[in-house]
Formats: sequence, C-alpha cells, structure tokens
Amino acid sequence: MSKNDKPLVWLKGEVKTPPFSSEARIEAGYLLRCLQQGKKLSLPESRPMPSIGKSCHELKIIDQNVTWRIVYRLNKDAVIILAVFKKKTQKTPKEIIDVCQSRLKNYDSIK
Repeated sequence: MSKNDKPLVWLKGEVKTPPFSSEARIEAGYLLRCLQQGKKLSLPESRPMPSIGKSCHELKIIDQNVTWRIVYRLNKDAVIILAVFKKKTQKTPKEIIDVCQSRLKNYDSIK
C-alpha cells in the first residue's frame, strides 16, 4: 500500500475463503484495491446506492452459483466497508439498507 492509498475501514463483514471461492476472494481484493488507489468503478462491478447514503456503492462479485455484494462508502480519507452479503434477489433487502445506514450514522458520530 502506498502512502497515497486510502485504508479500508471494515465496519462489518469480511472476504475470506470459505465462504468465498478463491477466485471470488481474489476478484474482491482486486476491486477493493482499485478503490483504495482512487480508481472510479462503475457497472458491472459497482453501482451507486443512494438509498443508503451519499457516496455509497455496492460491489458485485459473481462466485460460482452465488452473487456477493460488498456495500461501501467512499470517504476522502478511507473506503468504509458497511456490509458483505449474499444477494438472493434483484432488490437489496430493506434490512441491509437499514443496518448500513445505522453503521454509517454510528461511524460518523465518532469520527
């Protein structure tokens, strides 16, 4: 990591094998590294999640017969990881949106 890279701040979740396959873990690591280096990601890898908050997005990791999501927010000084979960439907579950909003509120209140 260079001195200009943003750190990853994990509020919840992890990317490890298992449950991720080795290939999916490597892809997730690569995409997170790109974010740390300040690269802008877009579809199909990442999409905005304004329902969670400003500067929030979700990474999409396709892993054999499972689709993983990594919800994150881009801050000026860090990449904040809010959740890692299996996505089973087209729509992000309300529980995920609510818990991510709550984690951001808590994070911002102590920052």
